[in-house]
Amino acid sequence: MFDFLDSDWFNISLQIVFIIALVYDVRKYRQTKKKEYIVNIVLTIGFAIWVLYPYYISYSGWNEKQKSEMLSHCKGDENSTKLCKCLDDATFKNYTYEEYKKLDRNASEYKEFLKDAKEECLDDSWF
Repeated sequence: MFDFLDSDWFNISLQIVFIIALVYDVRKYRQTKKKEYIVNIVLTIGFAIWVLYPYYISYSGWNEKQKSEMLSHCKGDENSTKLCKCLDDATFKNYTYEEYKKLDRNASEYKEFLKDAKEECLDDSWF
C-alpha cells in the first residue's frame, strides 16, 4: 500500500520540501529576527536527518569492491542483463553489506523481497 515510500523520487521530493521549508524559515528569520524561526530551522534539520538518514545509509553501505563481489554476472540478452542489474540495485538499496552477508537466502522474507523486486523491475509503468 505504501510502496511509494521506498521510491527514489519520493525521497528526492522530500529533500526538496525540506530545502524549501528551510529556506523559507531562514528568510523569515532574517526579516523578523524572531526566535520561533530558529526553532523551526532546528526542527526542520532534525526531522530531515531523521527521515533521510536511512536513505543515505542504504546507498553508502556498500563500497565498490563489495558491490563487484556481489553483482550477479548475467549473460544473455539485454533484457535479462537489465533485470539482473535492477535486482542488484534493489539489493544495494534495501540491505547493507553486513546485513546481506548474514542474510539467509532461502528464507521466505528474502524470496518475497526478490519477487517484489522482480515485479518492480519488470513494471514499465510511469507510476
